[in-house]
Amino acid sequence: MFRALFFGTPAFAVPCLDALVQIAEVRGVVCQPDKPQGRGLTLAPPPVKARALELGLPVVQPTKLKTGEFGAWVREQGVDVALVVAYGRILPADVLAGPRLGCVNVHASLLPKYRGAAPITWAIVRGEKETGVTLMNMDAGMDTGDMLEQSTLTIGDAETSGELSVRLAKLGAELVLRGLPKRVAGGYVPVKQPEALATTAPILDKQDGLVPFDSPARTVHDHVRGMTPWPGAFVRFRGKTLKILATKVAGFARPAAPGTVVLADKTGVFVACAEGTVELVTVQPEGRKPIRGAEWVMGRGVAEGDVLVSEVVS
Repeated sequence: MFRALFFGTPAFAVPCLDALVQIAEVRGVVCQPDKPQGRGLTLAPPPVKARALELGLPVVQPTKLKTGEFGAWVREQGVDVALVVAYGRILPADVLAGPRLGCVNVHASLLPKYRGAAPITWAIVRGEKETGVTLMNMDAGMDTGDMLEQSTLTIGDAETSGELSVRLAKLGAELVLRGLPKRVAGGYVPVKQPEALATTAPILDKQDGLVPFDSPARTVHDHVRGMTPWPGAFVRFRGKTLKILATKVAGFARPAAPGTVVLADKTGVFVACAEGTVELVTVQPEGRKPIRGAEWVMGRGVAEGDVLVSEVVS
């Protein structure tokens, strides 16, 4: 059994940690610091830390990585490899070189597509039909290292980024079980990423959730499910924020300005896009619980001719 460190922070990384403890002696788990949550801003541990403590593993949460001290700590652990899964920070050169065989990453895309912080969300938003996970050697770049192996899956037509994340996390854990021992044993011939095919998946901002009704209906639908659960899809309606939780591409179109409600009755709420129409299946008016589109109509919260405004209010 080889010796390893694990770097990871969110829930997505937990299945890979569970996989690693089955195949390696885990000398330590590294994750980002606890963060304040809720109205009381109580410090809460990240999911990886919580799971590591359940497993009885030592946890380290450095606030700085480039002082040299953390790199020295990594070397002192005497591990063969470090597995990095959604850690959330770029590792400096001394940390990457600390393990005997370097660092290996599980990235939630089919590299070189969607390098960066939010590959699951952007794959859905941009209408991809297929995605997967990549096992790769890490280098100093942003997800630019040589690839070892990939596993693919099909993205569901109505699947949200939250739902897809769960499936990709499981797929990543399977790849760890199969691929990391092979990597430690020198069983891979690393493959360089074709730079000409590279795309990026930049970190998400709250304003990225704004729904672009001035796009085709399919693009609007992909945007909503890609931004669910975070940062959340939204528009402005009657001076307040309206969250859009689920949509469908409608089978009809009526000429109207993008964002205009073209039908609102017991069948649901339908909104014009630049091309086609989307049904607002589930919405959440500001200060209220999520409701179905038809319920929103029956409660006289929306009517035909109303306009949903795609603009940010600072």
